[in-house]
Amino acid sequence: MHAALWVSKTGLSAQDTMLSTISNNLANVSTTGFKRDRPEFEDLLYQIKRQPGAQSTQDTQLPSGLQLGTGVRVAGTQKIFTTGTLQTTEQPLDMAVNGRGFFQILMPDGNIGYTRDGSFHLDADGRVVTSNGYPLEPGIELPPEVQTFTVGEDGTVSISLFGDAGVQELGVIQTADFINPAGLQAIGGNLFLETASSGAPQVGNPGENGLGTVLQNTLENSNVSVVEELVNMITTQRAYEMNSKVISTADQMLQYISQNL
Repeated sequence: MHAALWVSKTGLSAQDTMLSTISNNLANVSTTGFKRDRPEFEDLLYQIKRQPGAQSTQDTQLPSGLQLGTGVRVAGTQKIFTTGTLQTTEQPLDMAVNGRGFFQILMPDGNIGYTRDGSFHLDADGRVVTSNGYPLEPGIELPPEVQTFTVGEDGTVSISLFGDAGVQELGVIQTADFINPAGLQAIGGNLFLETASSGAPQVGNPGENGLGTVLQNTLENSNVSVVEELVNMITTQRAYEMNSKVISTADQMLQYISQNL
């Protein structure tokens, strides 16, 4: 069987994965705090027909040899954690991390999830929760008579109550950072989980030890660039077509041999 058929087959599979990644990026162009994915490719094993550096005679060596590649595969996908544009809103429960760091979310199984999506809400008990009802960690619970809710850049939460001119401090919203954010496991729902690759979380107050500040009345948009993704889509389509053309050409060569021999 012609080797080019199998090599091109791996190329088609790789470009199909590339297109799936692009489509997911474009689908989440309006997702708050979303981080785009980038696939990474690597070439497959080589068939060494003539070893580079082997002796061609007693006194001479092969300068390059003969090495035939067997195709390509997707080695992995990497999350690109560049900061998205910040959008000002009129909602006091909207927050964004300006810089490095993640909000901590208490999951139903007791584990801690991490997110850049700061569009929070209140549940029936006055707790600050995500759109899925998962509470912020450390927990912030507002009393029923709260009048104003203020979050400082260092994460300090202050409230004022109806009929009370004073200001009360409820707590501090702490954020977490990782030495390798790209190693976090994306589980959907704008959430990530710690892995051995990401390293242990470094928890602290916003604005300290390299952590970004917290901005109230602000949301972080997706970091997907529509123009860049469309250009990537065009190049992916052309690469897919070229691999398809190789398969068609190999088929024509085999057809010629079978009909004329």
